[in-house]
Amino acid sequence: MTKRISLAAAFAALTASPAFAHLDPAAHGSFAAGFTHPIFGLDHVLAMIAVGLWAALLGGRSVWLLPSTFVGAMLIGFAVSMAGLPLPYVEPTILASVVVLGLVVALALRLPTWLSVVLIAVFGTCHGHAHGGEMGSAGLFGYAAGFVLATAILHAAGILIGYGAHVSAGRQASAARTIIRALGAATAAGGVLLAVS
Repeated sequence: MTKRISLAAAFAALTASPAFAHLDPAAHGSFAAGFTHPIFGLDHVLAMIAVGLWAALLGGRSVWLLPSTFVGAMLIGFAVSMAGLPLPYVEPTILASVVVLGLVVALALRLPTWLSVVLIAVFGTCHGHAHGGEMGSAGLFGYAAGFVLATAILHAAGILIGYGAHVSAGRQASAARTIIRALGAATAAGGVLLAVS
């Protein structure tokens, strides 16, 4: 049952149509605009779930370290954007984050902790800068609180999918890793499709 849920979640994420508009803060509020911003972008959804999948695959302190690093770096990128400072190659880096994080999961890479943190921080900073660049008339704190919560939920979804794969595989850890790695491969493929579309 859990295996089916994991596969259904991955299928839904990969086949969802990206939304080309974000909620108007004046009509829906700053928090709602911020909360839906990551969810309306398939590139954001795939990358953030991949962070959770990678954390679940690595286990241990990575379960909290990778997601919290992403969120912290995302807030730094948001602050840089709010200060009016440009970051080079933000959009290409966001697309690359989907492919790279998908491949990291697909290959079950165990990088040194510092390198994992640096990789996650670079991607998180670019995602945060993009959120800031599209804030519009939203209020700073409500908008930021919204996208932070949405990001944390997407990370948690990735972790839960990863743990769900372990539960569904029972004692066969290799089967669980195969499921998670397949989801990583699907994420990377989704990133390539986004890049060429």
